[in-house]
Amino acid sequence: MPRKSLDHDLQIIRDDLLLLSSMVETALVESVSALKEHDMEKSRAVRDNDDQINEKRFNLEGQIIVTIATQAPVLFDLRFLASAMNICTELERIGDYAKTIARISLMSEGISVPRFLRITYDMGVKASDMLHRAMTAFIHTNVPSATRIIADDDIIDEMYNNLYLELVEFVVRGAHNLERANQLFWVAHNLERAADRVTNICERTIYVETGELVDMAQPSLRPQK
Repeated sequence: MPRKSLDHDLQIIRDDLLLLSSMVETALVESVSALKEHDMEKSRAVRDNDDQINEKRFNLEGQIIVTIATQAPVLFDLRFLASAMNICTELERIGDYAKTIARISLMSEGISVPRFLRITYDMGVKASDMLHRAMTAFIHTNVPSATRIIADDDIIDEMYNNLYLELVEFVVRGAHNLERANQLFWVAHNLERAADRVTNICERTIYVETGELVDMAQPSLRPQK
């Protein structure tokens, strides 16, 4: 098949991958926004819209498989397509985290602890921003940018650990706080995992460029902030 045909297919996949990522970014921010604002309607929308994210993921994976089968890409292009397939899964999982946060909001019918809600909101916005920048880095194969984004995962981890300690103190001050603390912990846990998934996306950017899969979770390999 001519190169022009492959380039056309690759561009469609890039565009659809960015569209899927945008859907997930929105779900993540909306989930923590709804939780913070006690907006049950918005939480239901995040929960229900997850079906669209799943459908988009499977359709995009189908496009990638067809492109690999019909265009026989090699080297850089093959690494890109294999990575795009992997990233579809990462994005779908992040969407699941947003849906879980929405469900927690709906089950709790509003968690009235403003300080903790601000922290989880800030975590969600930070994770969504990381995702946006990570996808931009992937589309443009910008390894230096991807490497810098990986360092931001440490910020999310620190926020998560500090919130955990505060939630423990919250429970110590009164056993009646246990249920709310547990709900907030699971919100924060989902956001911390979302940031980890973003790190995986950044690793794929490095792989596309270098052909090497590197586990940046190893402390010796993580970039310095």
